[in-house]
Order: sequence, then structure tokens, then C-alpha cells
Amino acid sequence: MFNTMTITKTAGALIGALLTLLLVNWAASSLYHVGAPAHAAAEGEDVIAQAYAIDTGADDAGADAPGEEAEPVDMVALVAAADPAAGERTWGKCRACHKLDGTDGTGPHLDGVVGRAVASVAGFAYSDAMVEHAAEAPVWDENALAAFLDDPRGVVPGTKMAFAGLGSPEETAAVIAYLQTTGG
Repeated sequence: MFNTMTITKTAGALIGALLTLLLVNWAASSLYHVGAPAHAAAEGEDVIAQAYAIDTGADDAGADAPGEEAEPVDMVALVAAADPAAGERTWGKCRACHKLDGTDGTGPHLDGVVGRAVASVAGFAYSDAMVEHAAEAPVWDENALAAFLDDPRGVVPGTKMAFAGLGSPEETAAVIAYLQTTGG
């Protein structure tokens, strides 16, 4: 089945591919050298020259400085102006753990959650952290929901909710507007 000519052709192809790879690598490293420039290495410096800088806008006058508080968002007004249909699309992120039909999933059901007492779904095993949070914020109003949906583990350290949070206040407001339409 295998004769000497087939083995010779196969070995030649493999060796030729390896040689081509080595030559291309040598040519590329002579064209595109990564590391300190040759004159810096000769002078004992450890400098890497950059081809260009990316402007992140951090030096702009309008950027938030460290220690400067961001302007608070009026979540009640934002929810009133939000589109519940957009919130229904975003609700897809929540649907994996929560339901809107009155039954609990991995998380408690969320129908009628806006205005409901925190950690109040009968039969659901809330984390101790969430039960303690109910003393701090007794009702899921727009502001409490927005803060929790923005950073669940930051607002309630120790919560069982593994979600990282929603992206923007507008997205959060849309979800809350959608949840208001679900009743309960």
C-alpha cells in the first residue's frame, strides 16, 4: 500500500512546510520587531516606543473625576417615559430565572414586583442577605429596583442572584416599566 515514493513525498511535504514556516517567521520578525528599540537597548534603557496613542477621553473637562459623584438619575421620571416593549425585550435576560405567572423558578416570581415588599414571596427561600435587606429597603419601588438591577451583589452582598446587572439606566427603566404592566 505504501511504497517508498509515497513516504518520500510525504516526508518532503512535511519538511518543506516546516522550512517555509521558519523562513516566513524569520522574515516577519525582521520586518515587525516587538521590543525596545535598538538604540535604547544599547544605552541600557528599557523603553518601548509606541506607534500611536488611543484617546480615551479621560482628560476631557466633562469627564468624571475620581471622588466626583455622578448626577443622580430620577428613576421615577425615567420609568414613566420608558418603553415597556423595550423592557419586554430586555426581560429575556431575566426570564432564565424568574417567571411572571405567579410560580417561582430559580428566583422568585416577578409579577407585581413593583410596589411589593422585599423578600415577601411566600414559600421562596430567600438568602439571609436579602431578608436583611428588607429592613433597609422594605418595598421594591422604582429606585430600589433600579439600584438592585444595576448591581445586585453591590446592593445586597451575599444575595443568591448571580446576575451581573443591567447596562444602563434607560435599560433598567424599560424593564421596570414592563414589570409594572405585568400586574400581580
